[in-house]
Amino acid sequence: MPYSLDMPASKQLNANVDLDEYVKLDKIGEGTYGVVYKAQHKKTEQMVAIKKIRLEFEDEGIPATAIREISMLRELVNPNIVELIGISMQENRLYLIFEFIKTDLRKYLDQLPEDEYLLDSTVQKFAFQICQAMCFMHQRRVLHRDLKPQNLLVDENDVIKVADFGLSRSIGIPVRVFTHEVVTLWYRAPEILLGAPRYAAAVDVWAIGCILAEIVLKKSLFKSDSEIDQLFQIFRLLGTPTEKQWHGVMKMPEFKSRFPKWKKSQLDETLQPRCNIKLRNMIQQMLTYDPSLRLSMKGALNHPYFYDVSIKI
Repeated sequence: MPYSLDMPASKQLNANVDLDEYVKLDKIGEGTYGVVYKAQHKKTEQMVAIKKIRLEFEDEGIPATAIREISMLRELVNPNIVELIGISMQENRLYLIFEFIKTDLRKYLDQLPEDEYLLDSTVQKFAFQICQAMCFMHQRRVLHRDLKPQNLLVDENDVIKVADFGLSRSIGIPVRVFTHEVVTLWYRAPEILLGAPRYAAAVDVWAIGCILAEIVLKKSLFKSDSEIDQLFQIFRLLGTPTEKQWHGVMKMPEFKSRFPKWKKSQLDETLQPRCNIKLRNMIQQMLTYDPSLRLSMKGALNHPYFYDVSIKI
């Protein structure tokens, strides 16, 4: 039966949260624009994550990334997307108040004993939730553009919550020319690495394929420190793309005819020891070179890997 989503896609935010109602606890993260703290509501004892964004460095007010994050999260109400509870403005600070989730997928995997891997049922549960959230986003014409294990939060019930929407963009019509400086290098799609002037939801699908492989292997599929090294790692594992596999690849801005010619894909044998055949097939379809042939999120939810899914979220 085809998978479909029919959920509310807007919410009323508390746009004037009184921060005096919260006790600030630990610092849990720091990024380009500010710091994230764990805090607790004094009366209800609800735990939250408060992202403090510095504005004094912004000539034009609130950073565009913060505006995007607020805008996106107001429209994306879903059990597998982190909830933005409210916002607060104080002097030169903008505060975003989120539901608090204890850990992320990277930390979750790192805490497993060295010789222990996730159960197949847990892998399927995580994969389904990630695909469900991203299908929900893509149906609403929203790209995440920075998917990585650190941006997938995991609560105490193993519920996945997609977070960090600072780089998200709505998909315009026609498809806009987007910046190439998106997506953490290890999860960056080959069309971005090769300088494609236009790209779409398939960049998120590629990142998810990398993440699902990482869930079963407990290590990153591609782990590089430069764009060219990332490309060559992809080529080495999947084979150097040909014009037959990916129409137009040789005309892409950063494609060089002198690139090494790796012939055969090693992906299946890399995944095989830890990954059942249906999941291997789905990951392979997500890591298809040609973005137009890459599995969609709706296609993923209807993949045989999820035929026996019995997850209630």
